[in-house]
Amino acid sequence: MAAPIWIWAFSVSLTVVPFVLGNSEGDALYTLRRSLTDPDNVLQSWDPTLVNPCTWFHITCNQDNRVTRVDLGNSNLSGHLVSELGKLEHLQYLELYKNNIEGTIPTELGNLKSLISLDLYNNNISGTIPPSLGKLKSLVFLRLNDNWLTGPIPRELAGISSLKVVDVSNNDLCGTIPTSGPFEHIPLNNFERNPRLEGPELLGLASYDTNCS
Repeated sequence: MAAPIWIWAFSVSLTVVPFVLGNSEGDALYTLRRSLTDPDNVLQSWDPTLVNPCTWFHITCNQDNRVTRVDLGNSNLSGHLVSELGKLEHLQYLELYKNNIEGTIPTELGNLKSLISLDLYNNNISGTIPPSLGKLKSLVFLRLNDNWLTGPIPRELAGISSLKVVDVSNNDLCGTIPTSGPFEHIPLNNFERNPRLEGPELLGLASYDTNCS
């Protein structure tokens, strides 16, 4: 005897929904691919016609087919980051270190509420560190060293209690180094080789952001 139509429709809806979600993440990642130059064909498997990006090389998903890792460190990529990365709401690791990526850090990365590790070190990234990164309340590792970043270290980062590693050395940051919250335990050499950075702020004694823009 044939199953009632409503049961068939319900089962189809259960099957389809995860793929729709997966496609939205695939679209975001494919936007990143289009913004990058990939001479070594590292991204060759990133096929937007697949039902989700979980079979792409350098992408890891959870059991619900949601993207949790992007591992593209040391891949000889150039180009720039895209705001669509902020749509990967289950992303825990964004690893893009040791490439030739230029441009700025998208403020939308502050939407990645599950992010544990943001590794953008050893690139050619410029502009400021977005204060929106202070919304990343699960963040443990923030490595932005060896770029061309300018401006102050956002005080919003001091509100991330989970933060254990911060490295912004070898940039062109200015102002003073935060000393509250997780910054109490970050070694000073993780801030060195920023010629305009004035050292740790002395609470009530040192002005913050002097000549800093």
